[in-house]
Amino acid sequence: MEVAAGAAQQTQFGLINLLKASAAQLIVLHHLAFYGPMADHARVLMPELFDWLAGDARIAVQIFLVIGGFLAAKSLSSNGHAALRNPLGIMWRRYTKLAPPFVIATLLAAGASVIASAWMTHESISSTPSVYQLAAHVLLLHSVLGYESLSAGAWYVAIDFQLYAGAALLLWLCGRLSGGVARPWLAPVVVAVAVIFSLFYFNRDADWDVWAPYFFGSYGLGMLAWWAGDPVRRPRAVVLLFLMMAVPALLALTLDFRSRIAVALSVASVLMLLGRLRVRSTAGWAAANWLGKNSYSIFLVHFSVCLVVNAVFVRFVPEQAEWQALGTVIAWAASLVGGAAFFRWVEAPLGRMAGICSRSQSVRSFNGLAPKNAVTR
Repeated sequence: MEVAAGAAQQTQFGLINLLKASAAQLIVLHHLAFYGPMADHARVLMPELFDWLAGDARIAVQIFLVIGGFLAAKSLSSNGHAALRNPLGIMWRRYTKLAPPFVIATLLAAGASVIASAWMTHESISSTPSVYQLAAHVLLLHSVLGYESLSAGAWYVAIDFQLYAGAALLLWLCGRLSGGVARPWLAPVVVAVAVIFSLFYFNRDADWDVWAPYFFGSYGLGMLAWWAGDPVRRPRAVVLLFLMMAVPALLALTLDFRSRIAVALSVASVLMLLGRLRVRSTAGWAAANWLGKNSYSIFLVHFSVCLVVNAVFVRFVPEQAEWQALGTVIAWAASLVGGAAFFRWVEAPLGRMAGICSRSQSVRSFNGLAPKNAVTR
């Protein structure tokens, strides 16, 4: 039993970690190429690469969106049956997972802007935040309320929370509509309808890009991919779920081609086929597993790290392209190291604290609802 348990602990969702790792690196490089003055000087060495990183590389966020939906379906309704009874509690647990490390990273970004402003003047440097601006970040409402984000990528954390909360509410609503009767197709159909509304209306209007419906097309494709990839489903059910996922996306692309939706559909299709495969943490997968585990922390802190490194190279290093390209590589590597440190000393401890609080709250709720003569343990 101990050997089997050890082997199980050494296996992970290898493809998901690989995709998360790749997307995180592309986002770091995109922000380096888009925001930093180092990239402006280094661009002459490889103009096509820097132009692609500054532009199309941002589409890597679609990978995060689809994986987010895939894992949300796993945690909220792994078999596609809607049975959520406490959506507010689920939202709170999600908030306590996302927000505390995000708040600390936001404060780091504010401090990095102060340091960088002493050595350079650049549009990527934020002004001193107001109390209201910080409060909006704490509540994940900065984009909705129109406040400037203190860090590149801050919008995504807020959108991720909105999407998870929206998925929880949809599944809770399905449970209410089913009246306690098992209706295995209700949740997938409702999610598919939400995907259709997103792809054909909300995602075509940029005014909605601070709200979850704009992104639910990609997120919902990830949810459908989890249910379609369920190995216990009959082949006919798998085909129907795949069609519910693919047909709306293909029709939406025919009506209005968007590369982000094409990428989302591709990632969802791959996850449907291979997303549940587990791999041992051998040398070949060690880097992907490590980067995947640290991806959220890297995402949170990389902007602060890159901002400071940019400022150092602007102030103290010659403007020659080779030197500035070296600075870009150093900023990238420093983001990985900073992300690993942030995960170890901030994200992981805060996650453990949030988990303890959630379990404690669950026990108190259960004890409060249990009959007085019930024995709980």
